[in-house]
Amino acid sequence: MPDLSHLWQRFVLASALVFGLLVGVAATIFGYSNTSTVTVGFAVFKLVGVPLWSVAIVPLVLVLAAGTLYHWWNNLHHFTEHMRHRHRVHELEAEVSTLKTHLDQLLEMPDGTQTKPAVVETVPVETKAETPSVATEPIPVNGEEPSTQKAS
Repeated sequence: MPDLSHLWQRFVLASALVFGLLVGVAATIFGYSNTSTVTVGFAVFKLVGVPLWSVAIVPLVLVLAAGTLYHWWNNLHHFTEHMRHRHRVHELEAEVSTLKTHLDQLLEMPDGTQTKPAVVETVPVETKAETPSVATEPIPVNGEEPSTQKAS
């Protein structure tokens, strides 16, 4: 089953665009349909001759602008945190590589920069057998004198 999250995200963005355009068209129609003026008053604050459409549209625009600014500020915060963590990850990766290098040097491991294995020179060993120290006098056999022994 293919991952449809990308397509779903594009659909949501396109739907938001269409909805925003419809709200804009409705606000324009509402503004041109309601041209009469009204008096808006609060406790001590009073506005006279305010167009009727602005009573509905201006608060909507202010809320949308405030939400957009909050969203941008929130994204900026997440982006800076992401970059800070990314920078820290790069620092830690560099530290790990230096520690590996030091450990390899400590353990006398090859560092992997050689392209071919090192040639080990072999020293030829002489095969001359050493003669054990032997007494110079012949050993008597069966109690006979060495001079009377027969060579076999």
